[in-house]
Amino acid sequence: MLNYFPIIKTKRLILREIVAEDAGNILKYLSDKEVMKHYGLEPFTTVEDASKEIAWYKSILSGKSGIRWGITLKEQDDIIGSCGFLNRVQNHYRTEIGYELARDYWGNGIASEALGAVIKYGFTHLNLRRIEALIEPANVPSQNLIKNHGFVKEGLLRSYEFTCGKFDDLYIYSLLKQDFDRLQPHEGNI
Repeated sequence: MLNYFPIIKTKRLILREIVAEDAGNILKYLSDKEVMKHYGLEPFTTVEDASKEIAWYKSILSGKSGIRWGITLKEQDDIIGSCGFLNRVQNHYRTEIGYELARDYWGNGIASEALGAVIKYGFTHLNLRRIEALIEPANVPSQNLIKNHGFVKEGLLRSYEFTCGKFDDLYIYSLLKQDFDRLQPHEGNI
């Protein structure tokens, strides 16, 4: 991993490091029951909850097991979601991807734009070969988002996680570097 935090810019977004001062914005969307429905945690209730989440982002970065970008709109600096990698296994060139977005921004292509940029970063700068996504079967919008980026459903992981007092089944999706490369638009000869 890197000694600096990379900033990713897209058409509408700036993906940047999440810092302690962002705790209020993170609390705002991670306290929403709908946003947290498939997150694997109870909705946040305090700024301390958000601060612990930020501490986790820092710990995965320093431990080289992941990186999480805060999603901001170019015209404002407030964090409205996050996207990034976790559970990275460097010697196998693979990682998981995770993301969430404040409900006010659903349906505008923001999650797709951020996800696409993070996937591209992973394959081009982190030397990844495989990116996995673990998604609850009931989370159809997330499955559609992942499929739109070329991920393939590989199967069902039964009782894979114990979260919020229950065992959850998760679908496992993957995107391989060669599939990503094949899906990218290439400038050809005219």
